[in-house]
Amino acid sequence: MKLELAGRVALVTGASRGIGLAIARMLATEGAHVALAARGRDDLKAACAKIGGSTSFHVADVTDPAAALAMAREVEKQWGRIDILICNVGSGASVPPGQETSAEWRRVMDLNLFATTNTIEAARPIMQRGTGDRAIVCISSICGLAALGAPVTYSAAKAALNATVRGLARPLAQEGIRINAVAPGNILFDGGTWARKLAEDKSGVEDMLAREVPLRRLGTPEEIADVAGFLASPRAAFITGTVIVADGGQLRA
Repeated sequence: MKLELAGRVALVTGASRGIGLAIARMLATEGAHVALAARGRDDLKAACAKIGGSTSFHVADVTDPAAALAMAREVEKQWGRIDILICNVGSGASVPPGQETSAEWRRVMDLNLFATTNTIEAARPIMQRGTGDRAIVCISSICGLAALGAPVTYSAAKAALNATVRGLARPLAQEGIRINAVAPGNILFDGGTWARKLAEDKSGVEDMLAREVPLRRLGTPEEIADVAGFLASPRAAFITGTVIVADGGQLRA
């Protein structure tokens, strides 16, 4: 299926590795101009080199609203517009359930919720000035949809992100902008949580997959990128306000 993304301008946050990098690579393969954003300059430069094509990189910590705004303006200055926004900043690392502190709540909310709302706020005026199909895709988690034993701070932040996507769908639609989310399950990539868990306890991970995931395997960043790319494309022009699960069947609802 051709996604009709040639010539579109996409901004991808958290793009230096994992799911973000896979999404950036897929969009570039489809012919989009891709602006990669993350906190580490060296990792971003390496990511752009891996992708090739029409790319740029932008160093920004989008948990800071001012940094998110500067990043969005920099992308507009370089590419002239933003047609697609992929909000991928986040981390599930936190304390075990019942050990939350006010400082930890703030840290995890900043990373998993406010990084996204800051980026949307920064890019929205630029996207409003655009034409044609414009789309925002947020990377959430199945932990925001069910109690799966993940850190409570992370699960709550992703649940709030899902509510944000649903709540913004109507007002953004009036501006010609669609917004959706992808909720991945367990995704394996170098340097990620599941790579570490496999190294520490491969048999434990295999037992969990056999017990909890009907497809009995971990997902790949490329599989999430395919879903995100579809949602970002005109092929999904009648879809907004949704949270699409990609978890190998782990959720039972």
